[in-house]
Amino acid sequence: MTETIATVRARLAAGQLSDLQLAALQADPRKGVQQLLVQYHRRQLKLAQAKAAFNQRCQLEQRYWAKGQLVAGVDEVGRGPLAGPVVTCAIVLAPDFNLIGVNDSKQLTDPQRRALFTKILSECYSCAIGYADNQAIDHFNIYEATRQAMGQAVSNLTLVPAGLLVDAMNVPTAIPQEKLIHGDARSVSIAAASIVAKVLRDDLMKMYDAVYPGYGFSKNMGYGTAAHLQGLQQLGPTPIHRHSFAPVRQYEK
Repeated sequence: MTETIATVRARLAAGQLSDLQLAALQADPRKGVQQLLVQYHRRQLKLAQAKAAFNQRCQLEQRYWAKGQLVAGVDEVGRGPLAGPVVTCAIVLAPDFNLIGVNDSKQLTDPQRRALFTKILSECYSCAIGYADNQAIDHFNIYEATRQAMGQAVSNLTLVPAGLLVDAMNVPTAIPQEKLIHGDARSVSIAAASIVAKVLRDDLMKMYDAVYPGYGFSKNMGYGTAAHLQGLQQLGPTPIHRHSFAPVRQYEK
């Protein structure tokens, strides 16, 4: 009995077909089956490419895992905004970590980040957060405040890793570290840290939007968009604005 197109679609969607079964479908003369096969092979190619890219992002960690050591990825979110804190994350992933969707948070949509956020936290060995509010940023400067927040995150880990992989910063800690330019695209640990920090900071800025309406914080996350600058012009800075940043200073009343 010939399978229906719907049955073939379900089998291909499950993705568990042998080479013999795929060959049988390849010989099926129905146009609908051939279209489904094209879509299937396209998905398989995309999956293979994603796995290859993920394995590439694990290479720095593999140097530690191969020696039975743990390594933490450290990243920050929020250096550029005019309002709100810098949020940092330090995370230690398990050597068998295999969430291939984990990538630089800027390359992901909000729903993708949130789905991965839950999985990352459930599968990591340890995860800790650091925080530098606008007052710390104004007191130190954005670079030093970020460093201190990264140091907080590392010191809050429940275990001490053998090393740190850090996105473009130097963390004030005695733990050996490697500073990586574009680290969130090169290291799966840094990418995971960027996702966690991004989701947490976004939620915080959405809360601030309810406290300080008129600036569009739930949409711009504190960055200097046109709506944000218009709010500054009309309402002046809020208690969470970074007064040391020039666009904020010019609107102080």
